[in-house]
Amino acid sequence: MIICRRERPLAAARFLFPNPRGGSDDGGRSMKLGILTRNPHCYSTRRLVQAARARRHEVQLLDVLKLSISLAEGKPDLLLRGDSLGDLDAVIPRIGASVTFVGTAVVRQLEQMGVYTANPSLGISRSRDKLRSHQILSRHQIGIPRTEFVHRGRDILPAIERLGGAPVVIKLLEGTQGVGVILAETLEVARAIIETLQSNDQKVLIQKFVAESRGRDVRALVVGDRVVAAMRRYAAGSEFRSNLHRGGSAVAIDLDEEYAETAVRAAQILGLRVAGVDMLESADGPQVAEVNSSPGLQGIEVTSRIDVAGAILEYVSDQVQFPDLDIRQRLTGSPGYGVAELPVAETSPLVGQTLGDIGLRGAEVTALTVQRGKRLLANPADDLAVAAGDRILCFGRLESIRAILPQAAPGPLQPLADLPPMDHEEELE
Repeated sequence: MIICRRERPLAAARFLFPNPRGGSDDGGRSMKLGILTRNPHCYSTRRLVQAARARRHEVQLLDVLKLSISLAEGKPDLLLRGDSLGDLDAVIPRIGASVTFVGTAVVRQLEQMGVYTANPSLGISRSRDKLRSHQILSRHQIGIPRTEFVHRGRDILPAIERLGGAPVVIKLLEGTQGVGVILAETLEVARAIIETLQSNDQKVLIQKFVAESRGRDVRALVVGDRVVAAMRRYAAGSEFRSNLHRGGSAVAIDLDEEYAETAVRAAQILGLRVAGVDMLESADGPQVAEVNSSPGLQGIEVTSRIDVAGAILEYVSDQVQFPDLDIRQRLTGSPGYGVAELPVAETSPLVGQTLGDIGLRGAEVTALTVQRGKRLLANPADDLAVAAGDRILCFGRLESIRAILPQAAPGPLQPLADLPPMDHEEELE
């Protein structure tokens, strides 16, 4: 259930939020903060600057298109007008969709330099591709609208039939603020739209239409491991898209546990720490429609009257000591060692044994996490009993990890049969 507060209509109001720390960061140190943005005058950027300066942080606005990436052995660097950017403690990426490639490259460079980024490059890349983000979420116990992706015209109608027929929602893989989202009421209209888009080299998703959420959705603003503000958005008139940029309205709401947990888990699964999670209110519970890595702050702050920019700055300040690490990159530096996930099937001999019984530690293997349904058990103890369906994330000797699961012995190598003649026009890498 979602509980509505009293309605607060969205207005183009300008107002200041009080700093909960009284204008200073008495509990910590000031930061050198960069904000990646191509629009220094937009509301979100101005609010982040205001919140940072209220906490006595030094702020620098950085246009990703004006930064140069410099690579040398042991010394990744970023240049601004030919000079090294210098030391930054943290960066808040505000990467527009049109500069995703360059923006994520800059964020990756900052990560290699040991700079904390409010959102990592991988999370931004995942969220920008609607197909990729839904593929990732579909592996987890997260509600999402039933989705199909097809490339050939002959596959369009079977895909729509698998969704239960028209109406369906058609989405461009890359689009923001409701652009590229179309409701097709009939099979014929849906096929015509999809074929037209595909003929123009546009790739689209086809999604089941959640009728009970028509004209409205829920936006939850996630910071870290909590929802700091939420609103229900309503479409204007007969429009089915509820984006505020399309003339919609909004009401502040308090999310119940199911919706809040879904929003936080969706952001974390995609690798985002600051995200706007859009959810449809279906009869089966929350369904994640989209996860935004650079959510606008104006609508959520004006509607909820909550200092979201301040919450982001507080979180970044608390986390700045822990810069992003590519765990797999760091843990696979030694030959023969790496990270692997052990899936536990119903018939696996591991079911019922404890992690200690399996003998991981004696084989130079450490269990990092156990994924059990919606629960993630971090740093599991040796006395944890393994259950069917568990996924055990391990680090250690790959040979030892492979030996834990029974595998068929490889057969002898077979000689090749006669090969076709070499095609000299074939492109080889």
